[in-house]
Amino acid sequence: MNTDSEPASDAPHNLTRRRLLTAGMAGVAATTVRPWLSWAVPSDVLVNDVSLLNPVWVDRLLAPRTTDEIRQALATWDGPVCIGGGRYSMGGQIVTEHSLHLDMRQFNRVLYYSPQNRVVRVQTGIRWRDLQSVIDPHDLSVKIMQSYANFTVGGALSVNAHGRYVGAGPVINSVRALQLVLADGSVVNASRDTNADLFHAAIGGYGGLGIITEAELDLAPNAIMERKVNRMPVADYPSFFNDQVRGNNLAVLHNADLVPPDFGQATSVTWLRSDKALTVSERLVPPGQSYKFDQAIMWGVARLPSGQSLRRDVVDPLRYLSRAVVRRNYEASLDVASLGPIATGNSTYALQEYFVPIAQFDGFVSRMAAILQTHRAHSVNISIRHAPSDHACLLGWAREEVFSFVLYYWQRVSAKDREKVGTWTRELIDAALSLGGTYYLPYQLHATPEQFMRAYPNAPRFFALKAQVDPGNRFRNKLWDKYNPG
Repeated sequence: MNTDSEPASDAPHNLTRRRLLTAGMAGVAATTVRPWLSWAVPSDVLVNDVSLLNPVWVDRLLAPRTTDEIRQALATWDGPVCIGGGRYSMGGQIVTEHSLHLDMRQFNRVLYYSPQNRVVRVQTGIRWRDLQSVIDPHDLSVKIMQSYANFTVGGALSVNAHGRYVGAGPVINSVRALQLVLADGSVVNASRDTNADLFHAAIGGYGGLGIITEAELDLAPNAIMERKVNRMPVADYPSFFNDQVRGNNLAVLHNADLVPPDFGQATSVTWLRSDKALTVSERLVPPGQSYKFDQAIMWGVARLPSGQSLRRDVVDPLRYLSRAVVRRNYEASLDVASLGPIATGNSTYALQEYFVPIAQFDGFVSRMAAILQTHRAHSVNISIRHAPSDHACLLGWAREEVFSFVLYYWQRVSAKDREKVGTWTRELIDAALSLGGTYYLPYQLHATPEQFMRAYPNAPRFFALKAQVDPGNRFRNKLWDKYNPG
């Protein structure tokens, strides 16, 4: 790792494309002494995601450690290529049949780090939690990430993830530059100024244009934060957010939870910058902790007939009883294991997300509640977030300022049960679309092609760019097999 105090403009990514290609071809030549079968697992490898709903046999699996290995794989393999990281997507976005699957989790080095300039450049298979271990000693934090730290950087970029960061929007807003490997094996740098079309399309492009191999990210101060909890009728939440959170320079993180079955009450949780004494001494959540108690509580809340009463009357009051003052990195290093096993052979927890213009908040809440109640969906929680408009990502999900609704639910996995979920999911998508909103793409592929095109009107531009840089349609997965079959 290169750590210095020079400006990011002096980082290695400023090699020209020609120099990168020259260096890369030399690297490929040097690595040809490593036969293909010495580093690629042979045929019939089963790849699945965390939901266990999408098992697919692939023809080859490669866990690369260098960009040259990726380029060699593309030169050697002439079939479809798909890309996986933490495997937390839930609809086959990491896999397709008869493909080479690139498992990026060993592609995880920090390449350049300048604490003074608050910038880091990484290989994209690195998990947020591993990056936090590098930057935390310098009191720096990831600027934008999801609520849990298990995800890879590449996965977050590919879905243009967002979190609870007030006013920050999606992760694209924290990215300075990318390196991509395209279908022909060329290595390309992309930023807002160089190859800007690739930059704006690869982020949020779900692996359809190429392999994002490196990312240069802005960092933020590791602030001390105090938690503030407010409870209110859900109808009062938009005005509360507008008065207490929007424009509040002290607010770092914010979300509000709605509890089934009627979703009538909102519990707002805001983390505010503070100079008070810490209540938690750890700088990061230690990895590998036991979460048996948390998992038991989650099971009870989700599965017992009285689960939501248990949550409302016991779990949440105890959770928020004590004052909490922590470092930003502590709250940002949460482990998804605390939720318990996501999937078993017979059932799984799953996510969906919908984005609606802020003026349509009340309308969507009422329609969402009615749909979920009518179909007796096994809803566990809905987390409300906020995001400003995003015009940087070609396949953006916030064409104007939005509230997002993250639905966490439980389902059985038989074909009949999946179709039931599909029915109410399409109704929720229609509800969001009718209000000028959209839905998020990393989850189960229940949307019709027509719904997809309405939700993402820039998709034809994305597909046209893909046809230019990937004319053989090499980069595929179940998402693009369904919505861009050509």
